[in-house]
Amino acid sequence: MTALSRRRLLWGVAAGLVGCRRGGAGDAPAPVPDAGAPGVAASSAPLALARPAARVRVHDLAFAQSSLGATAASVLELRGSSVEPRLPVLVALHGRGESRRGVEVGAHAWQRDYALDRAALRLAEPPLVEADFGGFVEPARLAALNASLAARPYRGLLVACPWVPDVLDDRRRADLDASLPFGAFVVDELLPRVVAELAASGERAATGIDGVSLGGRVALVVGLAHPERFGAVGSLQAALQDAEAPALARRAVEVMRRALLPRLRLVTSERDFFRGAIARLDAALTAARVPHEHLLVPGPHDYAWNRGPGAIEMLLWHDRVLRGEAPL
Repeated sequence: MTALSRRRLLWGVAAGLVGCRRGGAGDAPAPVPDAGAPGVAASSAPLALARPAARVRVHDLAFAQSSLGATAASVLELRGSSVEPRLPVLVALHGRGESRRGVEVGAHAWQRDYALDRAALRLAEPPLVEADFGGFVEPARLAALNASLAARPYRGLLVACPWVPDVLDDRRRADLDASLPFGAFVVDELLPRVVAELAASGERAATGIDGVSLGGRVALVVGLAHPERFGAVGSLQAALQDAEAPALARRAVEVMRRALLPRLRLVTSERDFFRGAIARLDAALTAARVPHEHLLVPGPHDYAWNRGPGAIEMLLWHDRVLRGEAPL
C-alpha cells in the first residue's frame, strides 16, 4: 500500500467514526447512506488553515415571501488577492441531506458543513498540501493546481448559498423539470438581491452556478434553463440517473444552437455513486460536440470529499472562468 493510499484509508476511517457520511439523491448503483444524517461541523474538518479574517465575510438574506415561500440564503464573501469593487458571483447548491434538515441548515451548509471558507483561505495562501484535500488528490493534480496558483493567485468570489428544496420524491423518480421553480427563484429573486445589496457583478459572464450531489443535479438543470443568466455551469458528483443523460445533453445542444452555451464542467470521483451516470452524460455531450470539461478525482461521495476536492475545485474553477480565463 502506498503512502497516499494509507492516508486515504485513515481519512475514510476517521470520517466514518465522526459520522460525516452524507446522503445522495437519485438512483445509484450502490446503496446510498441516510440522506437526513447530520454533517460534521465545518470547524472539525482537519484541513490546513490560514485565517485572515478580512477575507471571509458572511451575509444573511431572508426571503419572507418568496415564490418558494419563506426561505433564506447566506452569501459568503471569499476574497483573495482581488481589489475589484465587484466580485463574480457563484450560486452554490448543497446536497439532499441539508434539504431535509431545514432552511437554516441548508442556507449555511457550504460554510458549516462543507467548510467552503476554509477552502478559500487555503487557496489564498498557497501552496496547497495533501491535507487540504483530505488526502483525496493525486500528486500530479496537486502540482498542477499549485503551479497555476503561483502564476495566477486566487482572487475571490461572492458565493450565494440558498436553501435547496428536495426535488426528488422518496422513490427517486426522475423529473428534471422539478428543479425549474427553484431556478426561477434563483434568477428572479436571489440574484437581483445579491447584485443590489452586495459587491457583486451583475454580468452574465461573471455569474456561475454549481452544486454537489442533489445540488449538482439542480445546477445543471437550472443553468441550462437560464443560459442568458449564467456564464458558467458546474456540478460536483451530480445526483443523476443513467436515463437522464440524453435529455440533459439535448438541452445543452439546444442552448448551444442559440449561441448561449455557458462554460460547462462535470466533476466526479472514483467512488462516487453517480460516477456512471455522469460518465454517460459526458459521453452524450461529447457525441453531440458540446464543449465541456469532465474531471475525475479520487475520493468517495461524502462530507470529507465536499470539504476537500469538492470545495477547492469548485472555487478555483469559477474564480478563473467567471473572469474569462482558462481554469488552469
